Amino acid sequence: MKFGKSICVLNVGGTRYAFTRDVIRDFPLTRVSRLHACATEKEVLELCDDYDRERNEFFFDRHAQAFVFIMLYVRSGKLRFVPGVCELSFYTEMLYWGLESAHLDSCCQKRLDERLSEVGLSEVGLFQDGDAMEECQSPGADPVEAMELTWRAKWLERARRAFEEPNSSLGAQVLASVSVVFVIVSMVMLCASTLPDWDTAKKNTVEEHRIMRLRFPVCRIVEAVCIGWFTAECVLRFLVARDKWDFLRRPLNIIDVVAITPYYVTMAMARAGMPGAGLGVAGVFLRVLRMMRVFWLMKLARHFLGLQTLGLTLRRCYREMVMLMVFVCVAMAIYSALAQLLEHGLDLGARNPDYASIPAAAWWVIISMTTVGYGDVYPITVGGRVLGGMCVVSGIVLLALPITFIYHSFVQCYHELRLRSARYARSLSVEMLQ
Repeated sequence: MKFGKSICVLNVGGTRYAFTRDVIRDFPLTRVSRLHACATEKEVLELCDDYDRERNEFFFDRHAQAFVFIMLYVRSGKLRFVPGVCELSFYTEMLYWGLESAHLDSCCQKRLDERLSEVGLSEVGLFQDGDAMEECQSPGADPVEAMELTWRAKWLERARRAFEEPNSSLGAQVLASVSVVFVIVSMVMLCASTLPDWDTAKKNTVEEHRIMRLRFPVCRIVEAVCIGWFTAECVLRFLVARDKWDFLRRPLNIIDVVAITPYYVTMAMARAGMPGAGLGVAGVFLRVLRMMRVFWLMKLARHFLGLQTLGLTLRRCYREMVMLMVFVCVAMAIYSALAQLLEHGLDLGARNPDYASIPAAAWWVIISMTTVGYGDVYPITVGGRVLGGMCVVSGIVLLALPITFIYHSFVQCYHELRLRSARYARSLSVEMLQ
């Protein structure tokens, strides 16, 4: 905010809240945080209902009690419905301040889902109505300009949802289906490129030579079409993204860029007369990057509920996963040291060469604790076999300890995503009926 005092006052329905500029800049509510970037009073009035320059006070004609519960979410991270207030009214307040249904607790999400079903509304339609109301309520705004801004905002939101949320509309489902087809075709081409006869045309007959000449140009064309689709998809998703910096930081988007870039680098080098096969270390690096295309399979997580549930569970249970890794590492260090001592260090007769060092014994410990047991390394002394039994039993116990927490989190994530998918399905049904 390039004007006003260092203390900002938010007046929501008569209730005042005082914050510093730094707090306003990093505020979790997007409507409030956008105030920090306003350079003129006109820009401020596009976000709030009134502004007092002397007090540096921003007035919002909104539900004061609902904002109290929204502030509780900002402080504690838990958002629930206001007792005695209609769920749809509170949800409208959430949309106004920049929150979505995903911010609600699971029990309140279920209530909202049931309430939307009762009145026959869709979450997408309610969101769009809130956007239109937000754009048109600015004091002194030009109606034509406000209508154009509303139309542009709706178009960008629909485009963003079409790319990010495949079940949000019929067009999004078609787009998702095409993207899945391109991912599968790209993976088939990647697997086929590792076949022994892919890079050679040494055949025994003239007919086989002709087939090879026809096959490889077609494969190159298919690869170029797939890369072109992924490039266009990535660029369009970047253009319609709300936060460009947040878009660039997402792991899946980073994988997209890393997987697409080597193709264009290889084409540029080929045009410059520098084939990748003769670049030594650079050629190896390019081949490694090309193999990164296998991570495009993670793009399927946008289209399949199971993969979404797995990703959300891993993100929420990272503490339990770290705890599991600590358990395994501590047990592996102890058992590998004891195994090396019993099998090789005591020098009681024949030494077992498979346990010549603690790192070598650690391989046996990890495959024993996970009950894989390849059989390539095994103890031969009585003490080593007793230790192996203890290692297997303790591995089962240690691996089972965090599983309960991860299981309950997986079930909760699955129900949350299923409710969200059901809301989008109803939105799609309403769209098709209209």
